[in-house]
Order: sequence, then structure tokens, then C-alpha cells
Amino acid sequence: MFDRIGHFVFRNRKAILASYIVFVVAAGAIGFGVFKNTKSQGYDNPNSESAKVEILLKDEFKVRENSVVFIVDTPTAITDPATEKIVTEIANEVATQPNVDQVATYWSAGKQESMVSTDGKATVISIYFDQGIDSEAAASTAGDLQEKFDGQRSGATIYVAGLQTVYFSINNQIKEDLVIAEAIAIPLNIILLFIIFGTAIAAGLPMIVALGSVFGSFLTLYLISQVTDISVFSLNLITGLGLGLGIDYALLIVNRFREELHAGRSVEESVSKTISTAGRTVFFSGIAVMLVLSSMVLFPQYFLKSFAYAGVSVVFFAILSSIFALPAVLALLGKNVDKWKVRSSALVTKEDGGWAWIARKVMQRPLIFILGAVAILTFFAAPAANVKFGQVDDRVLPADAPVAIAGEVSRVRFDGQASSPIEIVIPKASASDEQVENIASQIAKYENVVSVLTPKTFTKHGQTMPLPMAIPEQSTSDYSRISVVLVDGPRQTESVETVKDIRDMDLPEGRLIGGASAIYVDSQAGISDHLPAVITWLSIATLLVLFMYTGSILLPIKAVLLNLASLAATLGLVTYVFQEGNLMWLVGDFTVTGTIDTSTLVLVAVVAFGLSMDYELFMLSRIKEEHDNGASTQDAVSFGLQRSGRIISAAAILIALVFITFVTSGVTSIKMLGLGTAFAIMLDATIVRAILVPALMRIAGKWNWWAPKPLAKFHSRFGITD
Repeated sequence: MFDRIGHFVFRNRKAILASYIVFVVAAGAIGFGVFKNTKSQGYDNPNSESAKVEILLKDEFKVRENSVVFIVDTPTAITDPATEKIVTEIANEVATQPNVDQVATYWSAGKQESMVSTDGKATVISIYFDQGIDSEAAASTAGDLQEKFDGQRSGATIYVAGLQTVYFSINNQIKEDLVIAEAIAIPLNIILLFIIFGTAIAAGLPMIVALGSVFGSFLTLYLISQVTDISVFSLNLITGLGLGLGIDYALLIVNRFREELHAGRSVEESVSKTISTAGRTVFFSGIAVMLVLSSMVLFPQYFLKSFAYAGVSVVFFAILSSIFALPAVLALLGKNVDKWKVRSSALVTKEDGGWAWIARKVMQRPLIFILGAVAILTFFAAPAANVKFGQVDDRVLPADAPVAIAGEVSRVRFDGQASSPIEIVIPKASASDEQVENIASQIAKYENVVSVLTPKTFTKHGQTMPLPMAIPEQSTSDYSRISVVLVDGPRQTESVETVKDIRDMDLPEGRLIGGASAIYVDSQAGISDHLPAVITWLSIATLLVLFMYTGSILLPIKAVLLNLASLAATLGLVTYVFQEGNLMWLVGDFTVTGTIDTSTLVLVAVVAFGLSMDYELFMLSRIKEEHDNGASTQDAVSFGLQRSGRIISAAAILIALVFITFVTSGVTSIKMLGLGTAFAIMLDATIVRAILVPALMRIAGKWNWWAPKPLAKFHSRFGITD
């Protein structure tokens, strides 16, 4: 099949290239619209119990979440009439701004205690946008309010906070960071490409694949964003993975094309042979990576689903570009691919060299090298024993970002838990008013509970307050509502345990537990509950693809185990840096929260796993090719590593460089994605591919290629062959 594709590409090279150029231009023109459609949320589980509570609070109790919050720090106490005048004037001005529907102050909201700081010298203004406003307009309005009001005004200091302000700030920061990362990565990669490819012509070829994969993915995500939510973070994966795979696949294709030309074949024969060997490897390697990245669609959060859409589309277009567009260009270039030499030695593929020497040395003493490699992996993995998982908030931004400063002021000076209670809704058909009050009184006895509100009572520190402090009765609702204010923040261990304790209570049928703490619990559970399915999918996909490619039982199992070992080491490094706050001199300053963002860690693990599969197939393709030609396992491994080691190491350096530039980002999650992925790539290309793979294959010997007779027969009939 691939041989026929090769001849087809050669015969239609001009038409294929022209069609490709038209596609890239059109995809770019339309696809860049995705930047306006992305969101910075997506960590919550939309199928959870807490999500149902959010809907009920909005529909049944008309609860509205404020879009933006102003913290007004005044020179005098909140009881001073001058303070009320300043705050009211600011609120009145805010009310006239576009898209602002309602504004609530301490005085207009009935003097709620939660709206005043603990020192009594600051208060909040809650701002509600027009109902039905779309996410783009909401974020833009939050940005306008921040620009206009953040800072000094009328003798007071205004800090602009709130979810929409956080989302706007993250979106803007990522867009700015993307430009900086690309401004660093692209020039450095161009220099390295000249060195690695050896000629000016060949050095530009990876961009053919990169442009197709990046612009094609932008178009795909733009179309998907018309029907579902897309995370802004996924754009970083598109640019990083698109450029990285462009380099990876172009290295493989161009290197093989040169080999065939230098062996004396014609241009058409070289194109055909390249596609039937390197193109075949790219195809099945890409399929394996697509299967790995697609696993993230199993998670309920659209943050992770977005990366599945982005990753699969990047790889898909990288495959098409590598098998059709790039060979079409090579067919037109012919021997001119070696024109304008920069480094002559890069043009010659050595039959024997450094990588073969490394393979032979490793295979002479495999056990010693295995023990050394395991010791290195264990060293890096050790900090993972203390890992603590969490989620992002405003602290994911630089500490000097206005919204991060506002968030810190809120945490330090306000009893913020009053604005993030546990919400309990109980069907009235299941519980009388008296039963609801009994439930509230039981919950009020919990150690971590400050106050409990019901439609009838308000209990604070065990003392029942007058009825005016209770939740307003909703006569039209079919539910009773209980609000529970906690001592600790919604993500603290004590708050999480309180949510679990309330859910374990013997409550009436149909009860639902929500609120900020429950949302956090359900989001974390959404990942942990689906993780077994994701791991199963990854394992089966890896085992199946590698078996179909090699016909071996042992090699796929080895690949999965080595990938897991590499990921453990990566998790350890990420924990050491981002949870414990080390190596800031390398990755730049960030706010240490004592936790690792669960969603970003899953992303790093899946992307690293996918790229490991890429390199596994790059290496095994050459080893298997030699073994199928009659070479012994040792000779096949040393020759295969010699031919693929240079490509793998060069590709790893280049793609790691792309991702490591992400540490220049001001968003901690992007820093983590960059460092984690770059480290995993380099670890895989060195410790795993250069040491563990040759050592383990040496020990296994002929068993590397063994399979039970039924499976061997199945592979001979349905296995991956040209």
C-alpha cells in the first residue's frame, strides 16, 4: 500500500503541493478564529452531583454568581458615612458600564457580614453581568472593568477580582506567552535544524509538516468550538506538538530519502522506498500517538477533552503532511535536497558509529546498565511519594498580576468561606420543614462549621439568630435549601472531609450536595474515577499497536512498563519543582501552593506517553527491519540504534526545546506542561532508548520476537506489513 502511495505522490507531486498550499492558507485564515472562542475554565465535572446543585440554585432559587468582585480598601472604617459615600459612588459608576446588570454593596445587600473585611476597613462590591451574555463578552467586560477601576480612586484602593477577571487574565497571559515562547523556540530550532539537517534546503522542510499540522488543528478546533467548549490551554499543545512532530517526522522522512538517493536509487524509487519504510513508520507511529492522546476524551472535564481534540488533530495532519506534502516536495527537489551545505557530515549516514558503540557496550553488561538506569529513575521519582493534588485558581498567574494581588487580599483580609458555602438541596416531597431544621442542627455541630442557614433559621456557632437572617423562602420551588459556611477554604482537607461526612449522613431521598467544596471534590473524583479507564485504554492501545507492528508479546509489555517508569520520574521532578517550590532559577518565579494541578499532570503524562510511543516505533522499525533481513538480535539492535539513535536524539532535543520554552510563561500550569514534557522526552531519548531498551532486548534474546502460535498466526495474516 505504502509503495503505491509513493509512486502516486511522485506522479502527482505538483498537484499535491498546490492543494496543500491552498489548504494551509484556508485553514489558517479560518482557524485563527479559534483564539476568540476559547475559555480558561473547564476543570469542573459537568456530570457531577455538585453541577446539578448549581443548576438548581440558578433555576429554583434564582441564585446568581457574581461575575466580577471589587475589593474596596478605604482609609476609614466601614461604619464611617464617608466610606459608604465612596463605595456607593464607585458602585453607581460601575452600574453604568456596558453589560453590567446589577451591582450590590454592603449597604444595598442588607449589611451582610461576609462583605466586610475582618479588620472592618474594606468591603466588596459584587457585580453581575447581563443574563445570557456569552463567555467572550463576559471576559472582555471583566477586562475593561479591571483596566478602568483597578488602582486608586476617590481616596480608596480598588482590587478587581472574581472568576471572569481570572479567566480574562489567564487568557491574555497565555496569548502573550505563546508569542514569547514561539519567538524563542522558532529561531533556536532553525539554527539547530541547519546543524542537524546539514543543508539550508533540508532545514526548512520540517516547517512543511508543522504548518499543516498547526493550521489544520486550528481549523479543527475552530469547528469544534462551534458546538462545545474549548480550553485556551489547548492552543499551547497545538503549537508545541505541531512544531515538534513536524521536526520528528521530517527528520525520519528526509533522512531515509537521503539514504535511498545515496544508495543510487532514482528520485521516484527513493520517494517510493521512503514512504514504504519511513512513511509507514510515521503512519503507524502517528496512529499510536493519536490513540494515546484520544484517551483524554474519556474525562468529563472539557479542559482535558480539549487536549484530546487538539492532540488527535495535530497528529492527524502531521501524518498527512508527512506522507503526502513532504514527499511531494522531496520529489520536486530530488538531489537538490543536499544543496547549500552547512555541515557535510550530516549528509552521510554511517553504518557504524557512536550509537552502535553505545548499544554494544550496554549489551556487553546489560544488568549493570539496567541497575544504573533504574537507580537514576528512582532518584527522580522519589519526591512523587509526597505528591498532593489540587486545582488552579488565581495563583496560577504571576504574583504581581492585578487579579492575583486581589485574590491574595481576599484570602488574607476576608472570611472568604462565607461566599463559598456547602449547598444542600432536598426535595420538599422527601422532607418536612421540621426534618430540614433537624438536619441543619446536626450539621451545625460539626467542628469545621461556622454557620448554617435554612429557610427558617440562621445558626452561627451553635446560636440561632433571628429569622431575617435566614435564606429567603422560595414558595415556587420544589426544594428546601441549606447553606453551610465552613471555617476552612473550599479546597482544604477539612472542608473536603466535611463534604464527605455530609454526603454520608442518612439524608432524605433525592438530596443533593453542592457548593464550592463539593465542586472541588467532584472534579478531583471525575479524574480519579476515570483514570482506570484511561490507563486501560492507553495500555491496550500500546500493546495492540506494537504487537501488530512487531508480532511480539514481550516488546509491547516492555514498552508500557518503561513508559510508566519514565512517567514516575517525571512526576517526581514536577512535584519537586512545583509543589515544593524548587529550581525557580530555571523555570522562573511562580506561586507555590503546596499542590500539583491534577489536570495538568494528567496532560503531561498522556503527552509524554504518546511521544514515548513515537520514539519506540522509530527505534523498533529499524531494529525489526534488520532482524527480518536475518540479523541476530544483538546486531539488529546495534544497527537499529545507529540508524535511529541520531534521529531520536535530534528529534528529542528539538521537541524538548519547543516545550522547555513554555517555562517562560507566567501561567504556572503552562510552566509545568513545558518542563514536565521536555524532561520526559529527554529522559526517554537517553536513559530509556539508549540504555534500557538495548539492555532488556539483549537479555530477552530470541524471546523478543516470540508470540504464542495462535497470535503468531494472527499476526502473519493481519499484522502491519507493507
